[in-house]
Amino acid sequence: MRTTGGDEKPMMMKSYNVIIIGAGPAGLTAAIYAQRGGLNTLVLEKLAPGGQTLITERIENYPGFPEGVSGPQLSNLMQKQAKNLGMKYEQQEAKEIRLSGDKKIVTTDSGKEYNALGVIIATGGEPKRLGVEGEREFTGRGVSYCATCDAPFFKDEEILVVGGGDTAVEEALYLTKFAKKIHVVHRKGMLRAQKILQERLLSNPKAEIIWKSKVTKIYGEGKVEGILLKELERGKLRSLACSGVFIFIGLKPNTGFLGDLVELDKNGFVKTNPDMQTSVQGIFACGDVRGGSFKQIIAACGEGALAAHAIGRHLMRLQGTE
Repeated sequence: MRTTGGDEKPMMMKSYNVIIIGAGPAGLTAAIYAQRGGLNTLVLEKLAPGGQTLITERIENYPGFPEGVSGPQLSNLMQKQAKNLGMKYEQQEAKEIRLSGDKKIVTTDSGKEYNALGVIIATGGEPKRLGVEGEREFTGRGVSYCATCDAPFFKDEEILVVGGGDTAVEEALYLTKFAKKIHVVHRKGMLRAQKILQERLLSNPKAEIIWKSKVTKIYGEGKVEGILLKELERGKLRSLACSGVFIFIGLKPNTGFLGDLVELDKNGFVKTNPDMQTSVQGIFACGDVRGGSFKQIIAACGEGALAAHAIGRHLMRLQGTE
């Protein structure tokens, strides 16, 4: 319990069986399974339910949608299902987790505190930056990390995509619907994306792959006008005119609020055992925030289900009912 100061009445800390931090596919699936397991569950999310799924234009590999489904549509369906089962949801950002015996106390950006016997971390990640000159300066003025958000601004223009994985290729294909030409810059001599995505991109007349190269500078006057490219084998530099740079080179996990509470891997992702439990009893992790996770929606959902099942067993052990 914490006081508000002065003559105000003290605020009672709300208690739950489980607090889930993050409302992407992993967090929402965990909420569905936790509620079905009879656990009083609170989900905290700093933005909107759906996570990275919200900025995915079309999903073709999620079972049950033979014609595909949009990211926002799938997110809305997951959220509705969890709410129908009784999930409590608050739009707040978790800033700290601290331990008090078997309880975990979560503090949010508004100063509110909640406690539970189990916590599931499902905070996902945010796009990695290139870290080159001009990137920060031109973010929002030609530099983007979301094709779904910004593609319409580049209709009939020449743009650049950086990356070679599934996300980069999917976003490049989406951008071809708007742009006049797409240059895809990749450090390697082959793409890492799924074969079917590679084939679609390589056969698209609007797309050109620039192999074994990297962007070293983004320049312009007030907005992006071009980039400086370096050929990695020869070290040769050349300029390429473009009005937009879309960067898809991976995720940085949202684990800063954890401090040194749980063990992280060298890239900052949460380390877990096969049951999704972290190095701290009663704290679990699932989805993109977890080290070794297969960065796909279906995998995040599976991990969310497993984390909820494991946390249910953890609570039973604490109550001596397992």
